[in-house]
Amino acid sequence: MPEKQGARYMVELLTAYGVTAFFFVPSILSRTLAQMDDFPIRRVMAHGEKAAAYMADGYARASLKPGVCGAQTVGAANLAAGLRDAYMSHSPVISLVGGRFGHSKHMLPYQEVDDYPIFVPLTKANLQVDEVGRIPDLMRQAFREATSGTPGPVNLQFWGNHGEIENDVADLDLIVEEHHMSVPAYRPRPDIELVKKAAERLRAAERPVILAGGGTRTSGAGKELIELAEKLSIPVATSTGAFSLVPDDHPLYFGVPGTYSRECSNKVMMRADLVLFVGSETGGQISHFWKVPPPGIEVIQIGIDANDLGRNYPNSVSVLGDAKVTLRALIDSVEAAGEGAWVLEVQKTVADWRAEVEPFRNSDAVPMRPERVMKELGDCLPEDVLLVCDTGHSAVWVSQQLWMKGTKWDFIRCSGSLGWGFPASLGAKCALPDRPVVCFTGDGGFWYHMQELETAVRCGIPSVTIVNNNNSMNQEYNVYMRAYDGKPSDSWGDMWHFTEVNLTRIAEGMGALGIRVEKPADIAPALAQALASGRPALIEVVTDIEAIAPRASVG
Repeated sequence: MPEKQGARYMVELLTAYGVTAFFFVPSILSRTLAQMDDFPIRRVMAHGEKAAAYMADGYARASLKPGVCGAQTVGAANLAAGLRDAYMSHSPVISLVGGRFGHSKHMLPYQEVDDYPIFVPLTKANLQVDEVGRIPDLMRQAFREATSGTPGPVNLQFWGNHGEIENDVADLDLIVEEHHMSVPAYRPRPDIELVKKAAERLRAAERPVILAGGGTRTSGAGKELIELAEKLSIPVATSTGAFSLVPDDHPLYFGVPGTYSRECSNKVMMRADLVLFVGSETGGQISHFWKVPPPGIEVIQIGIDANDLGRNYPNSVSVLGDAKVTLRALIDSVEAAGEGAWVLEVQKTVADWRAEVEPFRNSDAVPMRPERVMKELGDCLPEDVLLVCDTGHSAVWVSQQLWMKGTKWDFIRCSGSLGWGFPASLGAKCALPDRPVVCFTGDGGFWYHMQELETAVRCGIPSVTIVNNNNSMNQEYNVYMRAYDGKPSDSWGDMWHFTEVNLTRIAEGMGALGIRVEKPADIAPALAQALASGRPALIEVVTDIEAIAPRASVG
Protein backbone atom coordinates (compact mmCIF):
# COMPACT_ATOMS: atom_id res chain seq x y z
CA MET A 1 0.00 0.00 0.00
CA PRO A 2 1.55 3.37 -1.01
CA GLU A 3 2.10 5.97 1.68
CA LYS A 4 -0.36 8.84 1.82
CA GLN A 5 -0.41 12.19 3.53
CA GLY A 6 -3.04 12.63 6.24
CA ALA A 7 -4.62 15.59 4.45
CA ARG A 8 -5.17 13.64 1.24
CA TYR A 9 -6.58 10.71 3.15
CA MET A 10 -9.11 12.87 5.03
CA VAL A 11 -10.42 14.46 1.83
CA GLU A 12 -10.81 11.05 0.20
CA LEU A 13 -12.56 9.63 3.27
CA LEU A 14 -14.99 12.53 3.61
CA THR A 15 -15.84 12.27 -0.07
CA ALA A 16 -16.35 8.53 0.20
CA TYR A 17 -18.78 9.04 3.08
CA GLY A 18 -20.86 11.43 0.95
CA VAL A 19 -19.89 14.66 2.73
CA THR A 20 -20.52 17.58 0.35
CA ALA A 21 -19.76 20.58 2.59
CA PHE A 22 -17.29 21.55 5.31
CA PHE A 23 -18.18 24.48 7.59
CA PHE A 24 -15.25 26.10 9.34
CA VAL A 25 -13.43 29.12 10.72
CA PRO A 26 -9.72 29.38 9.74
CA SER A 27 -7.33 27.99 10.23
CA ILE A 28 -7.91 24.29 10.71
CA LEU A 29 -6.65 21.47 8.49
CA SER A 30 -5.55 24.02 5.88
CA ARG A 31 -3.83 21.45 3.64
CA THR A 32 -6.94 19.26 3.75
CA LEU A 33 -9.05 22.26 2.74
CA ALA A 34 -6.65 23.11 -0.09
CA GLN A 35 -6.94 19.61 -1.51
CA MET A 36 -10.72 19.95 -1.66
CA ASP A 37 -10.09 21.87 -4.88
CA ASP A 38 -10.17 18.51 -6.62
CA PHE A 39 -13.12 17.02 -4.73
CA PRO A 40 -16.88 17.74 -4.57
CA ILE A 41 -16.76 19.21 -1.06
CA ARG A 42 -17.97 22.76 -0.66
CA ARG A 43 -15.87 24.93 1.67
CA VAL A 44 -18.06 27.31 3.67
CA MET A 45 -16.04 29.73 5.77
CA ALA A 46 -18.20 31.20 8.54
CA HIS A 47 -17.66 34.30 10.66
CA GLY A 48 -17.93 32.40 13.93
CA GLU A 49 -17.28 28.88 15.14
CA LYS A 50 -20.68 28.56 16.78
CA ALA A 51 -22.37 29.46 13.51
CA ALA A 52 -20.19 26.92 11.68
CA ALA A 53 -21.41 24.21 14.06
CA TYR A 54 -25.02 25.31 13.52
CA MET A 55 -24.52 25.14 9.75
CA ALA A 56 -23.21 21.58 10.03
CA ASP A 57 -26.15 20.77 12.29
CA GLY A 58 -28.67 22.14 9.78
CA TYR A 59 -26.95 20.17 7.02
CA ALA A 60 -27.20 16.99 9.10
CA ARG A 61 -30.85 17.38 10.08
CA ALA A 62 -31.93 18.31 6.57
CA SER A 63 -30.13 15.42 4.86
CA LEU A 64 -29.89 12.89 7.72
CA LYS A 65 -26.21 12.60 6.75
CA PRO A 66 -23.32 13.67 9.01
CA GLY A 67 -22.52 17.36 8.87
CA VAL A 68 -18.87 18.31 9.35
CA CYS A 69 -17.42 21.46 10.90
CA GLY A 70 -14.01 22.57 12.16
CA ALA A 71 -11.98 25.14 14.08
CA GLN A 72 -8.46 25.63 15.36
CA THR A 73 -7.69 25.16 19.03
CA VAL A 74 -8.34 28.78 20.04
CA GLY A 75 -11.84 28.54 18.56
CA ALA A 76 -12.60 25.04 19.79
CA ALA A 77 -14.60 26.16 22.82
CA ASN A 78 -16.79 28.30 20.57
CA LEU A 79 -17.38 25.32 18.28
CA ALA A 80 -18.21 23.16 21.30
CA ALA A 81 -20.90 25.64 22.32
CA GLY A 82 -22.46 25.17 18.90
CA LEU A 83 -22.65 21.41 19.43
CA ARG A 84 -24.99 21.80 22.40
CA ASP A 85 -28.07 21.90 20.21
CA ALA A 86 -26.88 19.02 18.03
CA TYR A 87 -26.43 16.99 21.21
CA MET A 88 -29.90 17.83 22.54
CA SER A 89 -31.51 17.20 19.15
CA HIS A 90 -29.54 14.02 18.39
CA SER A 91 -28.04 15.38 15.20
CA PRO A 92 -25.08 13.55 13.55
CA VAL A 93 -22.48 16.31 13.51
CA ILE A 94 -18.74 15.64 13.38
CA SER A 95 -16.41 18.41 14.57
CA LEU A 96 -12.71 18.48 13.70
CA VAL A 97 -10.61 20.68 15.98
CA GLY A 98 -6.99 21.46 16.68
CA GLY A 99 -5.33 20.18 19.81
CA ARG A 100 -2.04 20.67 21.59
CA PHE A 101 1.61 19.98 20.77
CA GLY A 102 3.26 17.56 23.15
CA HIS A 103 6.50 19.53 23.32
CA SER A 104 4.81 22.70 24.63
CA LYS A 105 2.20 21.36 27.04
CA HIS A 106 2.15 23.19 30.39
CA MET A 107 4.52 25.89 29.04
CA LEU A 108 1.81 28.54 28.46
CA PRO A 109 1.99 28.59 24.65
CA TYR A 110 0.12 31.36 22.85
CA GLN A 111 -3.68 30.90 22.62
CA GLU A 112 -3.60 27.41 24.11
CA VAL A 113 -5.77 25.81 26.77
CA ASP A 114 -6.82 22.19 27.16
CA ASP A 115 -10.12 22.24 25.23
CA TYR A 116 -10.57 18.50 25.17
CA PRO A 117 -12.69 18.20 28.37
CA ILE A 118 -15.11 20.90 27.12
CA PHE A 119 -16.46 18.51 24.49
CA VAL A 120 -17.21 15.66 26.90
CA PRO A 121 -20.75 16.71 27.96
CA LEU A 122 -21.64 17.91 24.46
CA THR A 123 -20.84 14.84 22.38
CA LYS A 124 -21.55 11.12 22.13
CA ALA A 125 -17.84 10.52 21.69
CA ASN A 126 -14.77 12.72 22.13
CA LEU A 127 -11.67 11.28 20.45
CA GLN A 128 -8.02 12.37 20.26
CA VAL A 129 -5.94 11.72 17.14
CA ASP A 130 -2.28 11.88 18.14
CA GLU A 131 -0.70 9.86 15.30
CA VAL A 132 -1.43 9.97 11.59
CA GLY A 133 -1.83 6.19 11.57
CA ARG A 134 -4.91 6.57 13.80
CA ILE A 135 -6.78 8.85 11.40
CA PRO A 136 -8.47 5.98 9.49
CA ASP A 137 -9.94 4.06 12.41
CA LEU A 138 -10.87 7.09 14.51
CA MET A 139 -12.58 8.89 11.64
CA ARG A 140 -14.55 5.72 10.89
CA GLN A 141 -15.43 5.56 14.56
CA ALA A 142 -16.66 9.16 14.41
CA PHE A 143 -19.10 8.32 11.61
CA ARG A 144 -20.08 5.12 13.42
CA GLU A 145 -20.86 6.93 16.67
CA ALA A 146 -22.64 9.83 14.98
CA THR A 147 -25.10 7.65 13.08
CA SER A 148 -25.66 4.56 15.26
CA GLY A 149 -28.49 4.11 17.76
CA THR A 150 -29.63 7.53 18.91
CA PRO A 151 -27.57 9.85 16.66
CA GLY A 152 -25.42 12.62 18.07
CA PRO A 153 -22.34 14.82 17.63
CA VAL A 154 -18.77 13.50 17.80
CA ASN A 155 -15.56 15.46 18.24
CA LEU A 156 -12.13 14.61 16.85
CA GLN A 157 -9.23 16.58 18.33
CA PHE A 158 -6.17 16.43 16.08
CA TRP A 159 -2.56 16.80 17.17
CA GLY A 160 -1.43 20.39 16.61
CA ASN A 161 -3.15 23.73 17.11
CA HIS A 162 -4.30 23.77 13.51
CA GLY A 163 -4.40 20.01 13.01
CA GLU A 164 -0.81 19.79 11.78
CA ILE A 165 -1.01 16.01 11.98
CA GLU A 166 -2.49 16.28 8.48
CA ASN A 167 1.04 16.85 7.13
CA ASP A 168 2.33 13.47 8.32
CA VAL A 169 2.58 10.48 6.00
CA ALA A 170 1.75 6.81 6.59
CA ASP A 171 0.21 3.71 5.01
CA LEU A 172 -3.47 4.66 5.30
CA ASP A 173 -6.09 2.19 4.15
CA LEU A 174 -9.35 3.72 2.87
CA ILE A 175 -12.24 1.74 4.37
CA VAL A 176 -15.81 3.04 4.16
CA GLU A 177 -18.68 1.61 6.20
CA GLU A 178 -21.73 2.39 4.08
CA HIS A 179 -24.16 1.82 6.97
CA HIS A 180 -22.76 4.93 8.62
CA MET A 181 -23.21 7.37 5.74
CA SER A 182 -26.67 8.40 7.03
CA VAL A 183 -29.17 7.78 9.81
CA PRO A 184 -30.65 5.49 10.81
CA ALA A 185 -27.55 3.34 10.41
CA TYR A 186 -29.44 0.26 11.57
CA ARG A 187 -33.09 -0.60 12.11
CA PRO A 188 -33.38 -2.91 15.14
CA ARG A 189 -36.51 -5.07 15.04
CA PRO A 190 -38.77 -5.25 18.10
CA ASP A 191 -39.68 -8.27 20.21
CA ILE A 192 -42.92 -9.40 18.55
CA GLU A 193 -44.41 -10.50 21.89
CA LEU A 194 -44.01 -6.96 23.22
CA VAL A 195 -45.60 -5.61 20.04
CA LYS A 196 -48.60 -7.90 20.60
CA LYS A 197 -48.83 -6.76 24.22
CA ALA A 198 -48.81 -3.11 23.09
CA ALA A 199 -51.59 -3.91 20.60
CA GLU A 200 -53.69 -5.44 23.38
CA ARG A 201 -53.28 -2.38 25.60
CA LEU A 202 -54.22 -0.04 22.73
CA ARG A 203 -57.39 -2.06 22.07
CA ALA A 204 -58.31 -1.97 25.76
CA ALA A 205 -57.99 1.81 26.09
CA GLU A 206 -61.07 4.03 25.84
CA ARG A 207 -59.27 7.31 25.10
CA PRO A 208 -55.86 6.48 23.57
CA VAL A 209 -53.62 8.95 21.74
CA ILE A 210 -50.38 8.63 19.78
CA LEU A 211 -47.57 11.16 20.28
CA ALA A 212 -44.77 11.07 17.71
CA GLY A 213 -41.38 12.54 18.59
CA GLY A 214 -38.39 13.54 16.49
CA GLY A 215 -37.13 9.96 16.27
CA THR A 216 -40.18 9.20 14.13
CA ARG A 217 -38.98 11.72 11.55
CA THR A 218 -35.40 10.47 11.71
CA SER A 219 -36.67 6.94 11.08
CA GLY A 220 -38.75 8.08 8.09
CA ALA A 221 -41.85 6.63 9.75
CA GLY A 222 -44.43 9.26 8.83
CA LYS A 223 -46.41 6.94 6.55
CA GLU A 224 -46.57 4.21 9.19
CA LEU A 225 -47.58 6.72 11.87
CA ILE A 226 -50.61 7.86 9.89
CA GLU A 227 -51.49 4.31 8.85
CA LEU A 228 -51.58 3.09 12.46
CA ALA A 229 -53.63 6.08 13.63
CA GLU A 230 -56.15 5.55 10.82
CA LYS A 231 -56.38 1.80 11.29
CA LEU A 232 -57.18 2.16 15.00
CA SER A 233 -58.98 5.55 14.77
CA ILE A 234 -56.62 6.99 17.39
CA PRO A 235 -56.00 10.75 17.62
CA VAL A 236 -52.38 11.64 16.91
CA ALA A 237 -50.11 14.50 17.99
CA THR A 238 -46.52 15.40 17.15
CA SER A 239 -43.63 17.11 18.84
CA THR A 240 -42.06 20.01 16.95
CA GLY A 241 -39.40 17.50 15.85
CA ALA A 242 -42.07 15.51 14.00
CA PHE A 243 -44.27 18.47 13.07
CA SER A 244 -44.24 17.82 9.33
CA LEU A 245 -45.32 14.17 9.49
CA VAL A 246 -49.10 14.64 9.75
CA PRO A 247 -51.14 17.11 7.64
CA ASP A 248 -52.73 19.77 9.82
CA ASP A 249 -56.14 19.11 8.30
CA HIS A 250 -56.02 15.37 9.01
CA PRO A 251 -59.18 14.50 11.00
CA LEU A 252 -57.16 12.64 13.66
CA TYR A 253 -54.48 15.30 14.19
CA PHE A 254 -54.71 17.49 17.29
CA GLY A 255 -51.45 19.44 17.13
CA VAL A 256 -48.30 19.88 19.19
CA PRO A 257 -48.69 19.38 22.96
CA GLY A 258 -46.39 20.42 25.79
CA THR A 259 -44.80 23.81 26.43
CA TYR A 260 -45.17 25.13 22.86
CA SER A 261 -48.66 23.69 22.55
CA ARG A 262 -51.93 24.67 21.08
CA GLU A 263 -54.42 24.88 23.94
CA CYS A 264 -56.50 22.10 22.40
CA SER A 265 -53.52 19.74 22.27
CA ASN A 266 -52.88 19.77 25.99
CA LYS A 267 -56.60 19.46 26.71
CA VAL A 268 -56.73 16.26 24.68
CA MET A 269 -53.59 14.89 26.34
CA MET A 270 -55.05 15.51 29.79
CA ARG A 271 -58.21 13.60 28.85
CA ALA A 272 -56.40 10.57 27.41
CA ASP A 273 -56.23 7.31 29.35
CA LEU A 274 -53.28 5.90 27.37
CA VAL A 275 -50.44 7.56 25.45
CA LEU A 276 -48.34 5.73 22.88
CA PHE A 277 -45.02 7.60 22.59
CA VAL A 278 -43.14 6.85 19.36
CA GLY A 279 -39.58 8.06 18.83
CA SER A 280 -39.82 10.36 21.83
CA GLU A 281 -37.68 10.64 24.94
CA THR A 282 -40.67 12.05 26.88
CA GLY A 283 -38.59 15.10 27.74
CA GLY A 284 -39.59 18.26 29.58
CA GLN A 285 -40.81 20.31 26.62
CA ILE A 286 -43.14 17.83 24.95
CA SER A 287 -44.66 17.01 28.37
CA HIS A 288 -44.62 20.57 29.76
CA PHE A 289 -42.28 19.39 32.51
CA TRP A 290 -44.03 16.03 32.91
CA LYS A 291 -47.47 17.47 33.54
CA VAL A 292 -48.87 16.54 30.10
CA PRO A 293 -49.89 13.76 30.17
CA PRO A 294 -50.40 13.70 33.94
CA PRO A 295 -48.42 11.31 36.13
CA GLY A 296 -50.13 7.95 36.58
CA ILE A 297 -51.48 7.67 33.05
CA GLU A 298 -50.78 4.46 31.17
CA VAL A 299 -47.88 4.82 28.74
CA ILE A 300 -46.50 2.64 25.96
CA GLN A 301 -43.17 3.73 24.54
CA ILE A 302 -41.41 2.78 21.31
CA GLY A 303 -37.79 3.86 21.02
CA ILE A 304 -34.36 2.94 19.71
CA ASP A 305 -32.50 3.52 22.99
CA ALA A 306 -33.30 1.20 25.90
CA ASN A 307 -32.11 3.85 28.37
CA ASP A 308 -35.03 6.10 27.42
CA LEU A 309 -37.79 3.52 27.81
CA GLY A 310 -39.62 4.36 31.01
CA ARG A 311 -37.24 7.18 31.92
CA ASN A 312 -39.97 9.70 32.83
CA TYR A 313 -43.20 7.71 32.78
CA PRO A 314 -43.43 4.11 34.06
CA ASN A 315 -44.39 2.16 30.93
CA SER A 316 -46.98 -0.58 30.80
CA VAL A 317 -45.12 -1.76 27.67
CA SER A 318 -41.62 -0.76 26.51
CA VAL A 319 -40.77 -1.71 22.93
CA LEU A 320 -37.15 -1.42 21.84
CA GLY A 321 -36.87 -0.92 18.09
CA ASP A 322 -36.66 1.40 15.12
CA ALA A 323 -39.84 3.50 14.82
CA LYS A 324 -40.59 2.61 11.19
CA VAL A 325 -40.05 -1.13 11.65
CA THR A 326 -41.90 -1.25 14.97
CA LEU A 327 -44.91 0.72 13.75
CA ARG A 328 -45.17 -1.64 10.77
CA ALA A 329 -45.13 -4.62 13.13
CA LEU A 330 -47.80 -2.95 15.27
CA ILE A 331 -49.97 -2.24 12.24
CA ASP A 332 -49.78 -5.90 11.29
CA SER A 333 -50.72 -6.95 14.84
CA VAL A 334 -53.94 -4.96 15.30
CA GLU A 335 -57.41 -5.18 13.87
CA ALA A 336 -59.07 -2.11 12.41
CA ALA A 337 -61.35 -0.10 14.67
CA GLY A 338 -64.11 2.32 13.79
CA GLU A 339 -64.40 5.95 14.80
CA GLY A 340 -66.00 6.37 18.23
CA ALA A 341 -67.04 9.02 20.71
CA TRP A 342 -63.44 9.75 21.71
CA VAL A 343 -62.46 10.83 18.20
CA LEU A 344 -65.53 13.06 17.98
CA GLU A 345 -64.63 14.66 21.32
CA VAL A 346 -61.10 15.38 20.14
CA GLN A 347 -62.32 16.84 16.86
CA LYS A 348 -64.69 19.16 18.71
CA THR A 349 -61.90 20.29 21.04
CA VAL A 350 -59.72 21.13 18.05
CA ALA A 351 -62.56 22.86 16.19
CA ASP A 352 -63.43 25.00 19.22
CA TRP A 353 -59.81 26.14 19.54
CA ARG A 354 -59.59 26.98 15.85
CA ALA A 355 -62.71 29.11 16.17
CA GLU A 356 -61.17 30.99 19.11
CA VAL A 357 -58.02 31.95 17.23
CA GLU A 358 -59.72 32.74 13.93
CA PRO A 359 -60.08 36.50 14.62
CA PHE A 360 -56.31 36.83 15.07
CA ARG A 361 -55.60 34.77 11.95
CA ASN A 362 -57.82 37.08 9.89
CA SER A 363 -56.67 40.32 11.49
CA ASP A 364 -55.69 43.15 9.14
CA ALA A 365 -54.02 45.07 11.96
CA VAL A 366 -50.80 46.97 11.29
CA PRO A 367 -48.26 46.22 12.79
CA MET A 368 -49.26 42.68 11.91
CA ARG A 369 -50.37 39.91 14.23
CA PRO A 370 -48.06 36.87 14.10
CA GLU A 371 -51.11 34.62 13.77
CA ARG A 372 -51.96 36.35 10.49
CA VAL A 373 -48.35 35.99 9.32
CA MET A 374 -48.56 32.25 9.98
CA LYS A 375 -51.85 31.99 8.11
CA GLU A 376 -50.34 33.70 5.07
CA LEU A 377 -47.25 31.49 5.16
CA GLY A 378 -49.37 28.37 5.47
CA ASP A 379 -51.11 29.40 2.27
CA CYS A 380 -48.02 30.34 0.23
CA LEU A 381 -45.06 28.22 1.32
CA PRO A 382 -44.08 25.71 -1.40
CA GLU A 383 -45.54 22.27 -0.79
CA ASP A 384 -42.03 20.75 -0.69
CA VAL A 385 -40.41 23.45 1.44
CA LEU A 386 -37.94 22.66 4.19
CA LEU A 387 -38.82 25.11 6.96
CA VAL A 388 -36.05 25.84 9.45
CA CYS A 389 -37.28 27.44 12.66
CA ASP A 390 -35.63 29.13 15.61
CA THR A 391 -36.69 28.51 19.19
CA GLY A 392 -38.74 30.74 21.50
CA HIS A 393 -41.63 32.73 20.07
CA SER A 394 -40.75 31.65 16.53
CA ALA A 395 -41.32 28.00 17.40
CA VAL A 396 -44.42 28.76 19.46
CA TRP A 397 -46.09 30.69 16.65
CA VAL A 398 -45.21 28.00 14.09
CA SER A 399 -46.35 25.13 16.33
CA GLN A 400 -49.64 26.82 17.08
CA GLN A 401 -50.52 28.70 13.93
CA LEU A 402 -48.75 27.27 10.86
CA TRP A 403 -51.35 24.92 9.37
CA MET A 404 -49.67 23.01 6.53
CA LYS A 405 -51.92 20.58 4.70
CA GLY A 406 -49.50 18.25 2.88
CA THR A 407 -46.76 15.80 3.78
CA LYS A 408 -44.19 16.78 1.13
CA TRP A 409 -42.81 19.57 3.30
CA ASP A 410 -40.27 19.09 6.09
CA PHE A 411 -39.47 20.92 9.29
CA ILE A 412 -36.45 21.23 11.58
CA ARG A 413 -36.11 23.31 14.73
CA CYS A 414 -33.44 23.74 17.34
CA SER A 415 -33.80 22.38 20.84
CA GLY A 416 -33.38 25.70 22.63
CA SER A 417 -30.36 27.63 21.28
CA LEU A 418 -31.78 30.96 20.14
CA GLY A 419 -30.00 32.13 17.00
CA TRP A 420 -29.59 28.60 15.61
CA GLY A 421 -32.20 28.97 12.89
CA PHE A 422 -30.50 31.29 10.39
CA PRO A 423 -27.05 29.63 10.16
CA ALA A 424 -28.69 26.19 10.30
CA SER A 425 -30.79 27.11 7.27
CA LEU A 426 -27.60 27.88 5.31
CA GLY A 427 -26.27 24.42 6.12
CA ALA A 428 -29.62 22.90 5.22
CA LYS A 429 -29.58 24.64 1.83
CA CYS A 430 -26.08 23.30 1.18
CA ALA A 431 -27.44 19.81 1.86
CA LEU A 432 -30.53 20.32 -0.31
CA PRO A 433 -29.53 22.75 -3.08
CA ASP A 434 -32.50 21.86 -5.30
CA ARG A 435 -35.17 22.23 -2.61
CA PRO A 436 -36.72 25.46 -1.32
CA VAL A 437 -35.32 26.20 2.14
CA VAL A 438 -36.97 28.90 4.24
CA CYS A 439 -35.92 30.03 7.70
CA PHE A 440 -38.37 31.59 10.15
CA THR A 441 -36.84 33.49 13.04
CA GLY A 442 -37.38 36.57 15.14
CA ASP A 443 -35.22 39.65 15.24
CA GLY A 444 -33.89 38.46 18.60
CA GLY A 445 -32.69 35.23 17.00
CA PHE A 446 -31.43 36.87 13.81
CA TRP A 447 -29.21 39.33 15.67
CA TYR A 448 -27.09 36.45 17.01
CA HIS A 449 -25.52 35.50 13.68
CA MET A 450 -26.76 38.07 11.15
CA GLN A 451 -23.18 38.48 9.87
CA GLU A 452 -23.55 35.05 8.25
CA LEU A 453 -25.72 36.75 5.63
CA GLU A 454 -22.41 37.82 4.13
CA THR A 455 -21.39 34.16 4.17
CA ALA A 456 -24.54 33.25 2.24
CA VAL A 457 -23.84 35.94 -0.36
CA ARG A 458 -20.15 35.08 -0.70
CA CYS A 459 -20.79 31.35 -0.96
CA GLY A 460 -23.89 31.67 -3.14
CA ILE A 461 -26.29 29.97 -0.71
CA PRO A 462 -29.81 31.10 -1.78
CA SER A 463 -31.71 30.45 1.44
CA VAL A 464 -34.73 32.63 2.23
CA THR A 465 -34.95 34.07 5.75
CA ILE A 466 -38.17 35.49 7.17
CA VAL A 467 -37.54 37.68 10.21
CA ASN A 468 -40.47 38.42 12.50
CA ASN A 469 -39.34 41.90 13.52
CA ASN A 470 -41.04 43.48 16.52
CA ASN A 471 -37.89 45.29 17.68
CA SER A 472 -37.78 43.28 20.87
CA MET A 473 -37.32 40.03 22.70
CA ASN A 474 -41.00 40.08 23.61
CA GLN A 475 -40.94 36.39 24.46
CA GLU A 476 -39.42 37.65 27.74
CA TYR A 477 -42.45 39.84 28.47
CA ASN A 478 -44.01 37.43 30.94
CA VAL A 479 -40.64 36.68 32.58
CA TYR A 480 -40.10 40.30 33.52
CA MET A 481 -43.75 40.96 34.29
CA ARG A 482 -43.47 38.25 36.95
CA ALA A 483 -40.16 39.68 38.14
CA TYR A 484 -41.98 42.97 38.83
CA ASP A 485 -44.96 41.18 40.39
CA GLY A 486 -47.17 42.54 37.63
CA LYS A 487 -46.19 46.19 38.18
CA PRO A 488 -43.20 46.95 35.94
CA SER A 489 -41.20 50.15 36.22
CA ASP A 490 -40.93 52.72 33.44
CA SER A 491 -37.49 51.35 32.55
CA TRP A 492 -38.36 47.68 32.31
CA GLY A 493 -37.99 47.83 28.54
CA ASP A 494 -34.20 47.97 29.11
CA MET A 495 -34.34 44.21 29.46
CA TRP A 496 -36.27 43.26 26.33
CA HIS A 497 -36.62 46.18 23.88
CA PHE A 498 -34.28 46.74 20.90
CA THR A 499 -33.46 49.83 18.90
CA GLU A 500 -35.66 50.08 15.82
CA VAL A 501 -33.45 48.91 12.95
CA ASN A 502 -34.34 48.39 9.31
CA LEU A 503 -32.94 44.90 8.72
CA THR A 504 -33.78 45.10 5.02
CA ARG A 505 -31.17 47.81 4.50
CA ILE A 506 -28.56 45.73 6.34
CA ALA A 507 -29.32 42.77 4.09
CA GLU A 508 -29.01 44.91 0.97
CA GLY A 509 -25.71 46.31 2.26
CA MET A 510 -24.35 42.77 2.45
CA GLY A 511 -25.42 42.03 -1.11
CA ALA A 512 -28.57 40.03 -0.36
CA LEU A 513 -32.10 40.68 -1.54
CA GLY A 514 -34.00 42.59 1.13
CA ILE A 515 -37.79 42.96 1.26
CA ARG A 516 -39.70 44.77 4.00
CA VAL A 517 -43.31 43.70 4.54
CA GLU A 518 -45.74 45.71 6.63
CA LYS A 519 -49.11 44.38 5.41
CA PRO A 520 -50.43 40.79 5.33
CA ALA A 521 -51.32 40.93 1.64
CA ASP A 522 -47.68 41.55 0.75
CA ILE A 523 -46.30 38.38 2.37
CA ALA A 524 -47.08 35.96 -0.45
CA PRO A 525 -45.64 38.20 -3.22
CA ALA A 526 -42.52 38.81 -1.14
CA LEU A 527 -41.94 35.09 -0.62
CA ALA A 528 -42.48 34.38 -4.32
CA GLN A 529 -39.98 37.09 -5.26
CA ALA A 530 -37.41 35.82 -2.76
CA LEU A 531 -37.66 32.21 -3.90
CA ALA A 532 -37.49 33.17 -7.58
CA SER A 533 -34.47 35.42 -7.12
CA GLY A 534 -31.94 32.61 -6.73
CA ARG A 535 -30.14 34.83 -4.21
CA PRO A 536 -29.83 34.90 -0.43
CA ALA A 537 -32.93 36.82 0.58
CA LEU A 538 -34.26 38.39 3.76
CA ILE A 539 -37.94 39.17 4.23
CA GLU A 540 -38.46 41.51 7.17
CA VAL A 541 -42.02 41.11 8.48
CA VAL A 542 -43.00 43.93 10.84
CA THR A 543 -45.23 42.70 13.66
CA ASP A 544 -46.85 44.00 16.84
CA ILE A 545 -44.57 44.15 19.89
CA GLU A 546 -47.64 43.58 22.07
CA ALA A 547 -48.42 40.22 20.43
CA ILE A 548 -47.35 37.67 23.03
CA ALA A 549 -47.63 33.97 22.22
CA PRO A 550 -50.14 32.17 24.47
CA ARG A 551 -48.56 30.28 27.33
CA ALA A 552 -49.01 26.54 27.74
CA SER A 553 -52.02 25.36 29.69
CA VAL A 554 -52.62 21.98 31.28
CA GLY A 555 -56.36 22.50 31.56
